[in-house]
Amino acid sequence: MARSMWKGAIQFGLVTIPVKLYVATESRAGVSFNMLHKEDLSRIQMKIVCPVEDEIIPRSETVKGFEYAPGEYVVITDEDLESLPLKTVRSIEIEQFVESETAETHTRFVKQAYYIEPDRIGRKAFALLKSVLEEKGLTAICKVVIKDREALAALNPFEQTMLLSTLYWPDEIRALGELDLPEEEPEIKPAEKKMAEQLIGTMTGEFDPEQYQDEYRTALMQIIESKVGGKEVVAPPAQEETSNLVDLMAALEASVKAAKASREAGTPPPTSVAEAKAKKAARAGSDDAATPARAGSKPKGRTGAADDDEAEESKPARRRKSA
Repeated sequence: MARSMWKGAIQFGLVTIPVKLYVATESRAGVSFNMLHKEDLSRIQMKIVCPVEDEIIPRSETVKGFEYAPGEYVVITDEDLESLPLKTVRSIEIEQFVESETAETHTRFVKQAYYIEPDRIGRKAFALLKSVLEEKGLTAICKVVIKDREALAALNPFEQTMLLSTLYWPDEIRALGELDLPEEEPEIKPAEKKMAEQLIGTMTGEFDPEQYQDEYRTALMQIIESKVGGKEVVAPPAQEETSNLVDLMAALEASVKAAKASREAGTPPPTSVAEAKAKKAARAGSDDAATPARAGSKPKGRTGAADDDEAEESKPARRRKSA
């Protein structure tokens, strides 16, 4: 069972909803390596050393210190952190509600996402808040302290729960002025735009995350397994370096031809959204055609008299009562 990493309450107005936070994501992408001594391949150990006593010390003998002047520190204990005069230390304090479409522009830079689990005593209030946010299309803007730091956050309905996304503060987001961007949009020819739309159209489809995997990790594990088995690692053929983009139209045409060639070779192209809807409608139509007519329903194209004749013929003969 998952372990909660934060426990507190959602606060708005005088309403308190006890909740727990669970990290919504986990990283499995990397392959971990150990640091080895190059000469004898022995594993290097990282140890904590006190420079004054020149001795190795255990982590239990360390404390948190803030350097307020060069070489001068003040110790901060867990009790000091717990006694901070902030409501957000143990609560998700909702500051305001905003329209979700408007909030989306300012909530793109997400640090971490958390699932919220309400305590049993707060399930009704939690469900009430969630339903109002869904029906009104609203996002709750909150503040909360997580891991010794206050964070700005957005609270949104998600499946059977709500998702708390911690955000970067405005002064943490770099300005676009640091980039070398053109002051004016370059001129795009109609033929280039049409060709680009054609290429993008061949690559447009419904997103299925199950179709994707970490190919870099797979290839790296193959190299590791080959070395463990004493096999020679064969390097893949070097790819030709791409030349500078001189003729955009030629590059687009070549890309469209490559996409068509891939389709003719038997590689299924991505299904577009329009094609997916058409297939769904066709399946629904075939299901309706295969459904047997209900008893008493009249086939199309027959007159009422013909229907009555058929009904009379289909009636079973009545048995006469014996005297």
